[in-house]
Amino acid sequence: MRYLIDTNVFINIVEDDYISKDVRNILTDYENIIYISSESIKEFIHLLQNEKIKLPKGKIIFDIFSFIENELGYNIKYITKEHLRTFAKLQKVENHNDPSDRLIIAQAITEKIPLISNDKKFPTYKKQGLEFIPNF
Repeated sequence: MRYLIDTNVFINIVEDDYISKDVRNILTDYENIIYISSESIKEFIHLLQNEKIKLPKGKIIFDIFSFIENELGYNIKYITKEHLRTFAKLQKVENHNDPSDRLIIAQAITEKIPLISNDKKFPTYKKQGLEFIPNF
C-alpha cells in the first residue's frame, strides 16, 4: 500500500521522536511504499535554516534527497498542477490556515494516498476526501 507522511512525522523520524505503534508498523512494512511531499522537504529545509529544528547529535544531512531516498527508502512525491487544482478547490477549515499543510492534504486527496500526520486538525478534511492516519 502507498502512504504519504506529513512534515511533522518526517521530523519525528529524523529526530527519533514519537512514532505510534500503528504508524511504525506501516513505516517498517517493506511491502508499503512511503512517500514524502516535496512541500514537506521545503518546510523541513526552511525549519533547519531558521533554527526552528535541529538535527540530532551526530546526524548530518548533506543531501536531503539522498537521505530520504537511500537511507530511509522513501519516495519523493513532487507537487503537480493536478495537486494545485485540488488545493484551489479545497475548502479551508476553521483555525487551519497553513498553506503548506493544505497543499500536502490536497496532494494526498488527489493521489488517493492515506496521509499520516500528528496534526489534530487534519481529520476535519476527511469530508473533502482525505484518508487520514493519526500519529497520536
